[in-house]
Amino acid sequence: MCFGSCARSIGYKLLVLALLCIVANILLYFPNGETRFASEHHLSKYVECLHGILGGGFLVLLAAAVFIGLHKECCGCAGQEACGKGCVVLSSVLAAFVGILGSGYCIIISALGLSQGPYCFTTVGRNWIYPFTESSGGYLLEYNKWSQCQEPQNIVQWNVTLFSILLVLGGIEFILCFIHIISVVLGGICGLCSHHEETYVC
Repeated sequence: MCFGSCARSIGYKLLVLALLCIVANILLYFPNGETRFASEHHLSKYVECLHGILGGGFLVLLAAAVFIGLHKECCGCAGQEACGKGCVVLSSVLAAFVGILGSGYCIIISALGLSQGPYCFTTVGRNWIYPFTESSGGYLLEYNKWSQCQEPQNIVQWNVTLFSILLVLGGIEFILCFIHIISVVLGGICGLCSHHEETYVC
């Protein structure tokens, strides 16, 4: 399979995943579809890290755009085949590293957001706090304690669902970018790209 075709396939997958990350992060800003909590700054600090919009979103979109564009220059760059192969390999590896950084950021912040829990108005202290901070994520299995959060309504379910989705999406993005780097390295070591053929294999 042509190196560019392989990269293009990964690029389209990353494109879809990045768009899903952006949507999931935007939804975190509007619990139950309400905007007042964002305007009043009554959201978890990890929601405002933009990990799904910037990390798993735009940075991965940049990588996806490079991968998709490589298909047009599979075995040539500015009319020079040798230049083209080096140009393609270098740009694809750099793009993959950008994707790894973005998806890694998305994974880390999502995990921290799940561990800390939501910022909400509680029945206990009658104040806006992080009621599950000390549980270190243990609250995820203690469903009976979720009702401590009165506002926003169902905020625990909302945060757990969306942070979990972002964690999974970021993980898939990370794996795809890592697979691409491995395939490029193995292709170089095994000499899969000959002088006359476009034979990088994914």
